Amino acid sequence: MAARRRWSSEEILDAAADLLRAESDAESFSVRKLAAVLGTDSSSLYRHFRSKTELLRAVADRILLGAMDDHRPEGDWKQRLTALALRVRETFGRQPQLAAVWARYASGGTGSRLVMEEVLQALRASGLPEEEIPVRYHRLAVLIVSLIASEAAIGSVGAEEHEQGMELFRVAVLGADPERFPALAHFAREVRPLGADRGAAFEEILGAHLADIEAAVSAAR
Repeated sequence: MAARRRWSSEEILDAAADLLRAESDAESFSVRKLAAVLGTDSSSLYRHFRSKTELLRAVADRILLGAMDDHRPEGDWKQRLTALALRVRETFGRQPQLAAVWARYASGGTGSRLVMEEVLQALRASGLPEEEIPVRYHRLAVLIVSLIASEAAIGSVGAEEHEQGMELFRVAVLGADPERFPALAHFAREVRPLGADRGAAFEEILGAHLADIEAAVSAAR
């Protein structure tokens, strides 16, 4: 009987990322499924990663590492944070199923540390008092992760499911009873679904948050 191939950690992560892209969500992913794809057994994968969570964290960190590849900070602190956020957003936009993995399975690997370092360095360059930087970092991180994960969830919806959702939205909004939902009925033709103008919304929300940080810097001077 031929010996089973020994897979490297990098090859396992490649296969895991491919499988996650094909799955509807991270809950559908399992080490057993991954082992079957690789033609091996789960125990051989657990020699590299002690649990499913550890494996998923490694996949998420690898995406961040790719996003930071060749990244060079440029401009002032706001430009640096905006460029970083858009870079990470673009990376997960090409593989939206993995954004949910990143949002749920926080990583402490090299990719994650590179992102954290850039955010903290930019916030330090803003002139914020040292004691405020960790709090502002956390708020900014939550905002960026939430926006990217939300956008990716919409982007991973299939064409048929998207059209069904749009029809439900039109019925719910345009058909709103003005007696019970007066404001909704009034703005019905202007209200847009969550998936509309996602890029502009991302940049506007991020810009508003950075403006709030800038105001805090001015107030501290």
